[in-house]
Amino acid sequence: QVQLVESGGGLVQPGGSLRLSCAASGSIFSPDVMGWYRQAPGKQRELVATEPIGRTTNYADSVKGRFTISRDNAKNTVYLQMNSLKPEDTAVYYCYVKPTAWGAAVYWGQGTQVTVSS
Repeated sequence: QVQLVESGGGLVQPGGSLRLSCAASGSIFSPDVMGWYRQAPGKQRELVATEPIGRTTNYADSVKGRFTISRDNAKNTVYLQMNSLKPEDTAVYYCYVKPTAWGAAVYWGQGTQVTVSS
């Protein structure tokens, strides 16, 4: 079993910054893909950014140039640095982990609220 623990959400003013963290523990070693999705009220969950091992990092067009994803493989932790935040970034952010390239299993964090408002 795999557990994901997120932290770092909160309330920030437009133009501000936040850093999200997600630590994976349990039966997992160097996950193939780690990333972040988000879901705003009344909308579908959407990809924010993913970082596969050895392959190109992916970003949603809406966050390119403002958000940066990174991972610490020694700690099985993924980060999302969010700068120049906008009100439309307000959502619940979910950590995403796909342990292996060949398996279908994926794991989700419990979600952390990010609110961008003045």
